[in-house]
Amino acid sequence: MDLGLDVTEHGDTTVLAVRGEVDVYTAPRLREKLVELVSQGKHNVTVDLEAVDFLDSTGLGVLVGGLKRLRSHDGDLSLVCTQHRILKVFEITGLTKVFTIHASVDEAVDA
Repeated sequence: MDLGLDVTEHGDTTVLAVRGEVDVYTAPRLREKLVELVSQGKHNVTVDLEAVDFLDSTGLGVLVGGLKRLRSHDGDLSLVCTQHRILKVFEITGLTKVFTIHASVDEAVDA
């Protein structure tokens, strides 16, 4: 499964829409894109996981790393996720306490 990464701007929020599977093979591309956004001065990023079919621990690590990188630049990284199987990964790992998780991109942008 290929990984799709689409970036759109919504006011001062950059939305990174992720499609496909985020695993040990595709996670480095996600990491590169997050590093690229931060280096472009994008410090308020929302990662839209609605079209993600699978997320493993490598993908979680990339998201945590992105959050740390953005916070070190006085920014933030939030998530959009309503899929139960993906949310469950965040719940089991306790990352629902670390990330702000929204039900829609509009909700994330308005927050």
